Amino acid sequence: SIQFLYLPGGIMIMVVLATFLLQRMKFSELKAAVGESSRTLLGAGFVLMFTIPMVRILINSGVNMADLPSMPRAMAELVAGAVGSIYPFFAPSVGALGAFIAGSNTVSNLMMAQFQFDTAQLIGVSGALLVAVQAVGAAAGNMIAIHNVVAASATVGLLGREGTILRMTIIPTLYYLVVAGVLTMIAIHGLGVTDPMMLAVKP
Repeated sequence: SIQFLYLPGGIMIMVVLATFLLQRMKFSELKAAVGESSRTLLGAGFVLMFTIPMVRILINSGVNMADLPSMPRAMAELVAGAVGSIYPFFAPSVGALGAFIAGSNTVSNLMMAQFQFDTAQLIGVSGALLVAVQAVGAAAGNMIAIHNVVAASATVGLLGREGTILRMTIIPTLYYLVVAGVLTMIAIHGLGVTDPMMLAVKP
């Protein structure tokens, strides 16, 4: 079954119809607007053809007949062994990398939250804090997410100048990630921040 009002596309169609009625548009104007928007969406949405399958494979990789660990767990074990206690500094950058690859803060969190939590458990730090920092890094990564840059460029008529935009946005992104990483290290190793549930069970 299809829940029409649950899907973003269904809501957008309703908005188009409401706009058509409220603005008293002609059918020729509606056709021109839909055509222009469709061309913009096709140019920007091409990236999704590659990101969505990758995300679904990563999320469901733990479901297999060979009883292998999921990709996030395997990555967490590798990172915990290689980086250890200084990993929290890089946790925001992992979130940003996920957003850069997937083109979305939300998708980055879906892909990487389990990885962050597993890594936190393996190195003995707050899982809640690393998952929160994952979201912070993913938000910063939105500035350099290819999908977002392409969509924004197409919207404002700068399609084809994505390289210039990326060179401009990488500077504030790096600043954001370094500051978030330093604050995370201070919170964990300086202030001794732990998981809320661990505090709740203490006598």
